[in-house]
This record gives sequence, C-alpha cells and structure tokens, in this order.
Amino acid sequence: MTTEQRETLDAILRQSAFPEGIDIHEQRRLLKELVSAQPLPADVTVTAAELGGIPTAEITIDGTDPGHVVLYFHGGVYVLGDASSAASLASQIGRRTRATVISVDYRLAPEHPYPAAVDDALTAYEAVLQNGTAPADIVFAGESAGGGLAIATLVNARDRGLPLPAAALVMSPYADLTLAGTTMESKRAVDALMSSDNLQLRVADYAAGHDAASPLISPIFADLSGLPPLIIQVGTHEILLDDAIRLARQAATADVEVILDITPGVPHVFQTFYPLLDEAVAALDRAGQFLSSHLTGVVRVTE
Repeated sequence: MTTEQRETLDAILRQSAFPEGIDIHEQRRLLKELVSAQPLPADVTVTAAELGGIPTAEITIDGTDPGHVVLYFHGGVYVLGDASSAASLASQIGRRTRATVISVDYRLAPEHPYPAAVDDALTAYEAVLQNGTAPADIVFAGESAGGGLAIATLVNARDRGLPLPAAALVMSPYADLTLAGTTMESKRAVDALMSSDNLQLRVADYAAGHDAASPLISPIFADLSGLPPLIIQVGTHEILLDDAIRLARQAATADVEVILDITPGVPHVFQTFYPLLDEAVAALDRAGQFLSSHLTGVVRVTE
C-alpha cells in the first residue's frame, strides 16, 4: 500500500463516517446514498429475485457460469445494508470464480431480531439446493456480520443434516457478539470504521434477550467440526481482528481446512476498496483462487 493509497483511503473513511448519535433509519438512508453513488462496472448486472420467499439480488458478470453459485451475505452489524448494497464487492468474487452471485436480503434487526437472519439464510440455502444446484457447485461468502452469518449458516445446515457447500470465504467476520476479542481495545485507535461502543449498542437489537454467546449468534462459540474448507481474511487495523484469529483457531481445532489470511495496515473489509488499494485486489485474487479450487470444474482466474 503506497502512501498515496493510504492517504486517499483515510480521507474516504473519514468523510464517509456516520455522525455520532444518528438513528438506524438515518444510517440506512446514508448507507444507501453512499452505495448508490458508486457505479458498477458495465459488465455487471444486478437483478431482483427470491429464494424460498427470501428476497435476493442476483449478481452476474459477463462470462458467468450459471452452474456455479456464490451465496453471499452482506454486512451491517445485522441492522444495516441490503442484498444490492453488496453488489460491488460481491461481483468481484463472482468475477474471480466465474460464478453467479446470489446476495441474500435477510431481515434486519431491531425490527426482526435473531433468529430472523439465521432463518432467512438457511431458507435461501435450502432453496438453492432444491432448485437443483449441487452442493459441490456452491460456495458461501460474506463480510463483517455477513461473515459471521455465513459460518452460522454452515453450522445450522450441518446440524439439520443438509449437505454443505464446497467452501466459504469470510471477510472481517463479526463472529463474537459478546465483544470479548482482545483487539476490541488494542485496535481501537487504528480502526477508522468501527468501535466496541457502537457495536455494543447494536448487540441488544439483534440478540433481543437471547444469550449473545449462543452458537448461531456468535459462531466463535460453535462446534465447527465437519464444516467445508474456509478462508478467513482480515486486516490488522480493525477491532474484529481477534474474531478472525479465534474463528480460525476454532476451525483448526475441529479439523477444518482453514486459511487465516491477515493483511497488515488495512481497515475493516478492506476488500471493498479494491479500486484504490493494491492489497484489496491481491486478497480478492487469493480468495478467488481458493474458492475456485474447491468448485467443480472451475478454471482459476485473476485480474
């Protein structure tokens, strides 16, 4: 990362930070404005669809193999974002795997607390299977809360006896809603996007009286045995660094094939900044190679 890239990114993060104290509805409006201001590449198409009654955004890139699916879970600490807001980043994963990306528009808290998101995610996955896509032709991907939800959905699907997808990518996973990670404090000064104080405000919205340490709320506490291969990507300038490290350790302890991919000096879900950041492009290339190696009949590609 060059000095110019760092300065440009720092300026963007400062300008895009939400004002302190604004309510969820205003945060959602501002996020939608921010996302809509970023045009997608001309070869990317986003189409509203549904899976098992759950709204989705189907994201395709010219040259996509319709036989392969990336089931994508967006971030937003379970209270922000939607399926379309993830299109820019999700399309980069689709591009590198030559797969159709289906972004799940799971219900948000506080209007729809746990287990709404977990239920919607599992319903969407079941519908992909019922539509005839083989598990070996499916991978999961998600960022932040969506990364935690991707892992929770794998655990939930396993426990219900469903066949599991070929692999999963989780970026900066929000996997511990007890906020017990050591980097919640040690990385506070360098994280320009998140704070433990702001996260704490949202935990009650999602958990809604349930134990935040429940495995499907905080998959850091789940038994991960039997899960498919995982790649966990995270930056060192984020308070969720320890979530990623502990999640990888939990997976390895359960004999899951796992790659913990840590990039120094970059912020939360740094892959979002691929137009500006060399490290983001490199990380997406590594993730694409990993997912492609586990999908059936995929030729690995990078750009």
